[in-house]
Amino acid sequence: MKKCKISNNIRKLRFNSDEMTQQRLADLTGVTRQTIVAIENGKYFPTLELAFRIAKVFETPLDSVFSISFEEDTK
Repeated sequence: MKKCKISNNIRKLRFNSDEMTQQRLADLTGVTRQTIVAIENGKYFPTLELAFRIAKVFETPLDSVFSISFEEDTK
């Protein structure tokens, strides 16, 4: 079975948006700063709605914010 890995470019997008803070992104998307931290660190995966809200803040397509890859599960 293949293992799904989701990664994101949020930190890079924030930096390229006048070094937007995590708090500012949280305010613009209606979540806590801790949620943004967890998403950036891959500890939490946003709902589809939140993923689209994040993409909208950066005015970029969803697949420019999040990407998915599949790896063989060796277990």
